[in-house]
Amino acid sequence: MRYVYGITAALLLGGAAATLTLNPVGAQTAQNEPGTIRAAPPGAGAPMSFADLAARLQPAVVNISTKQTIAVNRQRGFPPGFEEFFKQFGLRPPSDGDNDSGSGGGDVVRQHGGSLGSGFIISPDGYVVTNNHVIAPAGDNATVDSITVILSDRREFQAKLIGRDPAPGSDLALLKIQATNLPFVKFGDSTRTRVGDWVLAIGNPFGVGQTVTAGIVSALHRNIESGLYDRYIQTDASINMGNSGGPMFDLAGNVIGINTALISPTGGNVGVGFAIPAEQAKPVIDALRRGVRPQRGYLGVSFQSVDDDNLAQALGINKNSGELIRSVTPGGPADKAGIQQGDVITAINNRPLTADDRLAYVVANLPVGSRVPIEILRNGQRRTVTVVVAERPTEEALAKLSGQDQQTPAVRPPADAQQSPGQRSTRQSLGVTVQTLTPELARQLNVTDPNLKGVVVSSVDPNSDAAEEGLQARDIILSINQRPVRTPEEAAAAVDAARATNRESVLLLVKRGNNPPLYVGVGITKR
Repeated sequence: MRYVYGITAALLLGGAAATLTLNPVGAQTAQNEPGTIRAAPPGAGAPMSFADLAARLQPAVVNISTKQTIAVNRQRGFPPGFEEFFKQFGLRPPSDGDNDSGSGGGDVVRQHGGSLGSGFIISPDGYVVTNNHVIAPAGDNATVDSITVILSDRREFQAKLIGRDPAPGSDLALLKIQATNLPFVKFGDSTRTRVGDWVLAIGNPFGVGQTVTAGIVSALHRNIESGLYDRYIQTDASINMGNSGGPMFDLAGNVIGINTALISPTGGNVGVGFAIPAEQAKPVIDALRRGVRPQRGYLGVSFQSVDDDNLAQALGINKNSGELIRSVTPGGPADKAGIQQGDVITAINNRPLTADDRLAYVVANLPVGSRVPIEILRNGQRRTVTVVVAERPTEEALAKLSGQDQQTPAVRPPADAQQSPGQRSTRQSLGVTVQTLTPELARQLNVTDPNLKGVVVSSVDPNSDAAEEGLQARDIILSINQRPVRTPEEAAAAVDAARATNRESVLLLVKRGNNPPLYVGVGITKR
């Protein structure tokens, strides 16, 4: 079937504006028939040229570069075997740079590098917004020596770092240069942005110099798994490496987003770029400008989205209709309100949780100290609790609380002839072989909590649903369908109970290393 898409264009005929409308072929006689979708009056579309808008905005957009010093182990600078080659002859390998001691023979050398990105001026006295990753050290062993801001008229200023927010999904920083009467731009209202709106991106892609690109908003509230607060604006306006920290403008010249990321298998633009929305960025920048750490709400829970069919079916709820609580921090706001592991939070402050409005984003934007109602689903029963929102600790503090995952030795599964009826039943039903978590196994797995009870997964059938859902050997299953399991027989009984009620999947609470427990929905094999 051939289509000619409907286009409305204004023509200037003898000084008068005429309108020409092109419609789908063969549709002329059907325009006024009942049920026909009629075109809406044309709104404010893209101008014939973006030149005037670009000329007005470009002076407020800057290039940002850093100079960094990186401490590198000298041995890592040579090919494998290079050091050993010299040592065979009793010689010292040559140095690949200056070292800390200044003798030329130290193990750590200093190398110099940098980063290049974009930013924009938000005040006439020189406050500049950019991404944190543009000005952050390149690693734990790196230090930033200087930050240079280059204006569109090629003037260069050394910038002072006022503050930065490295929180995952935030990635913002505020700089200050010593200048006055600078051109600047303002944040707009990104909550009014719609899919299909025209946007303009200005930045410094690949370091070639200031570049203007145009496109439309392709999607809103995108989650690209970069952090807890993912809520990006997606655009097809060309965004490349070096555009990071640059502004995304609407046609009124307001900053509605900060260009931050792109998805590209080639390293270049393929029409999938992402910007932090102004509604999320502005409060952070305002806090940094006041010299305070950005505040975010905190409940004291770890959670996971119910975005898996087996998981949703095991919980008896619709997919993406809530967040499942994996663990509750003792003494935290959620714990004090009575929220428990295994609860499903379905709404906060009368705002339903959805794939767009995720728990982390909604909670982060709640005022610290506020009392909010939270609707939970527990064992099929809905109830409402009231939580007093606390302030989220720093990422460093949270990392210490959660600990680091550790590699643990393999757990040898028992031979088929040695397996108990419960072990055989669990393997047939779920595709996993399990063992009781004995003190000896606990030592092998570096389990430090003496009160932790469950069954250890010793092997997973690679063709099973459990393997597809990511279950691994050394995982510890704490409960099945909210029933604690301490032996293979208890695990088999929990699965049989679910089968008796015609459930097609079960809900496993799984502990892996030092990470918080994770809920996994696993299908039951039909007999």
